[in-house]
Order: sequence, then structure tokens, then C-alpha cells
Amino acid sequence: MTTRKTRTTNTTSTTKPDGFTIGVGFRKTYPRTELAKWDPSLRTRDPLQILKSAEGERLPELMPLKYQRMSASPFGFFRGAAPVMAYDLSLSANTGVITQLCGDAHVQNLGAYSGPDGRLVFDINDFDETVRGPFEWDIKRMATSMLLAGNDAGVRKTACNAAAAVFLTSYCDLMRQLAGMPILEVARYQVHRLGSIAPISKILLNAQRATPVHTLERLTEPYKTKRRFRSQPPLLRRVTGNEAQAVLASLIGFRQSLIPARQHFFGQFTPVDIAFKVVGTGSVGLRDYVIYMAGNGPGDPLFLQIKQEAASVYAEYLRKHTELRENQGQRTAEGQQAMQFQSDPLLGWTTLDGRDYLVRQLNDHKASVDITGLKASDLSQYAAVCGEILARGHARAGDARIIAGYIGGGKRFTAAILEFAALYAAQSVSDWKLLVSQPKLT
Repeated sequence: MTTRKTRTTNTTSTTKPDGFTIGVGFRKTYPRTELAKWDPSLRTRDPLQILKSAEGERLPELMPLKYQRMSASPFGFFRGAAPVMAYDLSLSANTGVITQLCGDAHVQNLGAYSGPDGRLVFDINDFDETVRGPFEWDIKRMATSMLLAGNDAGVRKTACNAAAAVFLTSYCDLMRQLAGMPILEVARYQVHRLGSIAPISKILLNAQRATPVHTLERLTEPYKTKRRFRSQPPLLRRVTGNEAQAVLASLIGFRQSLIPARQHFFGQFTPVDIAFKVVGTGSVGLRDYVIYMAGNGPGDPLFLQIKQEAASVYAEYLRKHTELRENQGQRTAEGQQAMQFQSDPLLGWTTLDGRDYLVRQLNDHKASVDITGLKASDLSQYAAVCGEILARGHARAGDARIIAGYIGGGKRFTAAILEFAALYAAQSVSDWKLLVSQPKLT
């Protein structure tokens, strides 16, 4: 009798290290103390040169307005100088801990808007620069903005520093909490107590008033039997003829970017009028159209924003982490959906005259913080929410366990980021002064 040998198969897979351990390991290649460093001598390009080269195909007639807005204050400069900070961040090594970046994290890039169920949501607003990259880049930008925005508001330096510390502590605390939660609970996590925080309760109140009907009254005027956009050059001008037809044609591609249920509802609105609109600070010079549409009668308006999207200013420095998208509007929409708890139900993308565009609702219950009236206590409370919102976005689109593992207890991480923020805020003031000294630009 022949005895057959039994083949044995090792079914035990190699156990992967847990995320927290992986995060701790990243400290060996990039210690947390390294996060504090900023060395302007590493620059080989002038900041104004970087801004000029980033103009790309922006409309040249609008560039003086962009630089005028940037020259208003150091924080105004900072808002429009994302290309400069992207370059500066690329000059040094990074943690290697990757998540989806907002790309333009600052105190005025959070606000309220209407979610799919009609309830108000408070979250990050704009994602023009979104890309996958080192998580600390968003944190460095937000912390720096606390110092610059607080200074603009007349808040004392010590209080600005304290607010930045509150932001960082809030981020670290929530990230550790999220790291221990079931993954689907992370996706569903909501930031609570927003209505009890003075600056945010005011934002929510303003957002309640910012209805489509309010936008109708603010941006349009009666004309014959209908309404049309009110001309306010150069900030708002009506679009007609071939340009208007091209904008309307782009709605076909936009509709296809929506899920079927939302295609159905969008299809029940009819375009009434079109305008070109100047928005923001960093976006000035890019093409931006708004379409006034009517649904169930004149009392049911819808305003769509069709906003040109260029490549993220971080893309050239993060090629190995960046999944290339044929459409930059798609990149923006997908990054937004990855980080936000809830997104605009009509968020999509299209192309127009060979350029890429993001499409979303304009001013549907949207509102953001007014920094001019912020007190020290307001800034501190607001900073805590900024930390939670950014932590949630990074955890949703990345791995909270790895980020929490790198951060650790938070003291070293917080101290290092605070040191960087102070150095980079001073650098931004210096760069702002350089811009103001160039009358040809402003």
C-alpha cells in the first residue's frame, strides 16, 4: 500500500503592522521636531515671480484686481499666495503620511452651506487646490492663517498664538479619537455643538438667510416679464451670444457627472440668464460663470456656478502621490466629496471651450466667518472647530491610525507646528510688503 504524502499549504498570511505602528515608524524618517523648520535661504525663486508664473491662462485684465485684493493685508496676501506656499513647502522633506489635502486650508475657507437633505452643514468650502499629499501641509497652512487672520482682526499676538495652539490640540485630540473608532463611524462622524460657538452661530444665522430667493433679489433685476442679472462690472456682467451658448452647452457634460437621481431633478430647471462673475482672491482671473435657472415657477430659482479649475498648485511637487485626472473639475469635486461630511447635491464638473470646470450651486445657504469682528475668545473657539473639521476630513480621506501614530501625544507635534507658523507668518508679512512695493502689480 502506497502512502500518499499530503501537501500542506501555509494559509497564515503575514500580519500587517497596525496603522498606529506605521505612523510611529514615520517619525524615524522625519522626526516631529523637523516640522518646525522654515529656511527662506532655500528659495531659488522670487515669490512674486512664482505668482506671475502661476497666472497661466488667467484673464490678464483681471489680474490687477487679484493683486489689489492680495495687497490689502498680510492675510489677504496669504489667501492668494497658495502657489508660493506650495513651493516653499516643497523645499523641505515631509512626513510621508499621505491623505487628501484641502490644499487651501485657512480660517475663511470654512463655512455653512445646504446639504443634500436641506439642513445646514458647516465644513471646508473650497477645494480648488485639493490633491493627495502630506497631511501636515494643510495643518501648517491653517495654523499660519490663524496668526495672520487674527492680526488682521486686531487680536493680540499672544491670543493669536493661543488660538493656533487650540486648533492644533483640537486636531490631535480628535484624530486620536477617530483612530480608535470603527471605519464607518469615522465616515459618519459629525462635529457637534456648532450652534453654541459665537462666530459659528452667526455664520449659521447668515446662512439661513442666504437662500436662492435672496440671491435672486441680490444679483438680478426685473426685465420685461422675467428677471435677469444686474450688471455690476467688472465683478458681474451679463453673457450673451456665442459665449452664452457655449456655457449652456457645457451643462450636458455637467449633467452626466451627476448620479441619475440628481440628473432627474436638475433636468426640471430651465436656464433664464447667464453672467460672468469675479469671485474670491486666489481664483480671480479664472473664468467663472453663473446661470440663473427657474424650476417650479419664478419663486423656485436655482443658481449654478461654473468655475474654471486649473491644476492644483501642489501637483508639480507631489507627482508620485497624485492620481492624474483628465478633468481638473473632476479632481476638485472628488477631493471635496472625499473630505466633506456632506457635499452639495449638484456638485459636478464639465468642460467649456477646452477648459475644465467645477459646477456647484451658488450661495445656497452659504456663509463664512467675518474676521474683522473676531475677538480673542471668538478666535479661540473658532480655532477648536477648525481643528475638528480638518481632522475629520483627513481621517475620512486617509488613515486616522497612521496620522495619530505619527502625532503621538501631540505636545511635540503642536510645538513644532507653532514654531513653523510663527516663522512662516513673518515670511508672509515680508512677502506682502514686497508685493505692496510693486505698483505695477497692484
